[in-house]
Amino acid sequence: MTGFGKLGLIAGGGDLPGAVAARCDAEGRPVFLIRLAGFADPHLARWPGAEFGMAQIGAILKALKAEGCTTVCLAGIVNRPDFKTLKPDFKGATLLPGIVAAASKGDDALLRKILSVFEAEGFAVEGADDILGGAMLAAGALGAVSPTPEQLADLKKALHVAEKSGELDIGQGAVVCDGLVLAVEAQEGTDAMLSRVAGLPADLRGSAGDRKGALGKAPKPIQDLRVDMPVIGPRTVEMAAAADLAGIGGVAGRLILIDRAAIIAAADRLGLFVWGEAR
Repeated sequence: MTGFGKLGLIAGGGDLPGAVAARCDAEGRPVFLIRLAGFADPHLARWPGAEFGMAQIGAILKALKAEGCTTVCLAGIVNRPDFKTLKPDFKGATLLPGIVAAASKGDDALLRKILSVFEAEGFAVEGADDILGGAMLAAGALGAVSPTPEQLADLKKALHVAEKSGELDIGQGAVVCDGLVLAVEAQEGTDAMLSRVAGLPADLRGSAGDRKGALGKAPKPIQDLRVDMPVIGPRTVEMAAAADLAGIGGVAGRLILIDRAAIIAAADRLGLFVWGEAR
């Protein structure tokens, strides 16, 4: 926890927004959720908040100020919209041309533009990793299973590929098996990429009795680390196992763990490693 005041949590899909809100609860920090319509999960309604369309920027800013929020955190999955179908309010309409222009330069430019909108209104921006604190992947094995030298080589190559992909603002993940790149994550996300790997011919990947290969996730070198930090959870472990991979890894201190205990339990039960690569 960084010690800031009331948090305005801009919540998209997935488990990360709930983890951030729960940490605020645990530490007695007030939080107000802006649930993005069409993205935020229904269970987020348990926290104080309101739902807005992603182009209702004026209404979002007004709500955050009315609630006394001093900082904002952007967390969760938000797919790039069809800008032609958005219904902005007045503030959104004035900002939309600049946002569209930034989007044409890539996701990182788009995120920086969105952050600048909140900062221009006087809000400090916090990363989900700062709020979650100890929920980051540490160096070495998480759980009972460690990678073999061959599996570790696959993981290191997967991380290298993910980082090179990130330099081009493509994605944050890659899968490598026996030195062969099986998949690179783009807009479809990690779950869809792992499903794609599971559908590849058996001779390219491992099997339930002989798991091979690794998923590597790394932040884009060009991105603002206050947003879009790579994330894994128990579902990631389950899907990696379904793709017959040997394990998952990331750069130590640069991968958020959603429910650390459940990740360890799933990895140990399925016989997968989760590894933090020290840099």
